[in-house]
Amino acid sequence: MSRPPKTKRKQLPHIQTFTDRIEDDPSHHLTGPFRPQTPLGQDSSSPGLRNLPTPWSTQSHGTWTDIKTLRWVVVPTSALKILLFFFVLWANWELLSPHVAKGVPNPFTPFLFISHRIPSSSDDDPRYQKGYLDFAFLAYYIVFWSFVRQAITIYLCRPIARWFGLKKEAKLDRFGEQGYAVIYFAFTASWGVRIMSQLPTWWYNTKYFWIDYPHWDMKPELKAYYLVQAAYWCQQLIVLLLGLEKPRKDYYELVAHHFVTLWLVGWSYLINLTFIGNAVYLSMDLPDSIFAFSKLFNYIQWDRAKVITFGCFVCIWSYFRHYLNWVILYSVWFEFDLMPETSKRWSPDDGVWMVWWMKYQIFTPLVLLQALNLFWYFLIWRVAARALSNLAITDVRSDDEDDGEEDVPNDKED
Repeated sequence: MSRPPKTKRKQLPHIQTFTDRIEDDPSHHLTGPFRPQTPLGQDSSSPGLRNLPTPWSTQSHGTWTDIKTLRWVVVPTSALKILLFFFVLWANWELLSPHVAKGVPNPFTPFLFISHRIPSSSDDDPRYQKGYLDFAFLAYYIVFWSFVRQAITIYLCRPIARWFGLKKEAKLDRFGEQGYAVIYFAFTASWGVRIMSQLPTWWYNTKYFWIDYPHWDMKPELKAYYLVQAAYWCQQLIVLLLGLEKPRKDYYELVAHHFVTLWLVGWSYLINLTFIGNAVYLSMDLPDSIFAFSKLFNYIQWDRAKVITFGCFVCIWSYFRHYLNWVILYSVWFEFDLMPETSKRWSPDDGVWMVWWMKYQIFTPLVLLQALNLFWYFLIWRVAARALSNLAITDVRSDDEDDGEEDVPNDKED
């Protein structure tokens, strides 16, 4: 009696883990830019889809239309016109008021300059407090960052990217985003170091986050730094929520990060914890600048420079976003009671808010921020390990965080 022939056992399909999916995802903001890139000078986008119009093109539809439809966020000429409108009104008032309204404060000054100077502060050491006119400054600089972002992306980074041989629209967009990030975060990191050097908290001397609280009387540079940063993060949230950047698979992570950041910014400003806010800002900005720099090198395929900057980035990220952030968390939990006893009450009129449960209101967003940082830190080491193990994907079409374009068959092919 013959035996039935043996059948080959089917191999089980490879189960892709959550982290594998992220690492293989060209749309992820952290791992995507470090995937293999299309050879420079080669455009792999589909001919039939390359020139499709986008709802957020940078072409103006008319200034008033751009304002009504929020297109000023992406049209630099319209954003510039809004900025110039308020600047011209301010300048005309400065020129004409001595003749027609002498002694009347310029109503447009709060848009361009910080407000709420403390009258009793000296000219040698002027001090400022927070107030409702800060919203006018915030609104103006949201428009300002929209203009700066688009101007740098379109008129500076795109020509540089093309000079290096980048052609695909998605790649040009990403290069512009990262170029803007390098410039912005390098600027704010340098400014943050300068601000901290003027404070008793210099290089994370954390006990002074609490000693002599409330720190409601701010140096003018500290107040401007805080509000300019807040305007940047508001503008970035608008960019995300309106979908003005290419879609990303980690969209919800980024939105969560922006909301947590704005929670920290607004809350610390409201309750007069700007010293700790400056420390958190600085711990975030410097690593972001180096990270964006490393992404740029990967886009233009300067592999040795990419490896060096990525190595520097991992060290800087580890120190700033983890060690220093844990130092800040330790201070919130264990040094909170260093503040004066008179400040441990809820009295907004006196600038004090620090009842016992406020410790948790401060600690919670910092923990959430650290949790996001730890998640990204894990991915960073996975990227590094994959590079060291030479396990990177070699398909040249898996390049550039592309936007879901499909191949269109070319009838001219043999």
